[in-house]
Amino acid sequence: MNLLKDLLLAVQTAATADSLVDATRDLAAICSDLPANSSDQLTAINCLIELLSANNPGAAVAAVDGLIACKTAAVQPILNNLDEHNYGARAWAVRALAQIGDPRGLAVLQRAIEQDIGPSVRRAAAMGLGHIKLAELSPEEKLETMEICLAGLKLGCADGEWIVRYAAVVGLENFSRNSASSFTQACLLLLKARSQEAIEEVPVVRLRAAQALAAFS
Repeated sequence: MNLLKDLLLAVQTAATADSLVDATRDLAAICSDLPANSSDQLTAINCLIELLSANNPGAAVAAVDGLIACKTAAVQPILNNLDEHNYGARAWAVRALAQIGDPRGLAVLQRAIEQDIGPSVRRAAAMGLGHIKLAELSPEEKLETMEICLAGLKLGCADGEWIVRYAAVVGLENFSRNSASSFTQACLLLLKARSQEAIEEVPVVRLRAAQALAAFS
């Protein structure tokens, strides 16, 4: 495909930070339109993943957008190329996996909410745990996945950074809609705690928790 070759070449030969951002955006824009799981799409996805390591936040944001647009086709390549020694690349990968919501990314999101030093990464993980897609899992896998998600969201609710707690509240609201009814009570208890001034000191988090609780009425 000549267009793809041209776009890959533009990324590889970008001489300035701005030209790399532009080239990445152009590649990201066509990635999801390529035949799903084709060699062309995989080539484009792998190039976008490499750009997560570039010292260029604009290019990384564009690459994440492109990976999210590719949905499940991007998940395994991201997991295969996850660089545990490159914090920036790993952080961008967490953001992509969180938005895609594929259960294969669950372990990465779980580790991020438990261990990551970056509040923005933990926030992304908390949001992602709230909308992991469960439909295609077996009953046993579904139960285990829901338990892991709830445990991660509970951690997020107790995080020292309010932006993570806010994300966990949003995650809980989404999780409660998609999970089994047996998890509803646990979600309600966590949301009620975040809505109380004695427990949650940040007004915007309390307000968001109250809004989530109202959805149960």
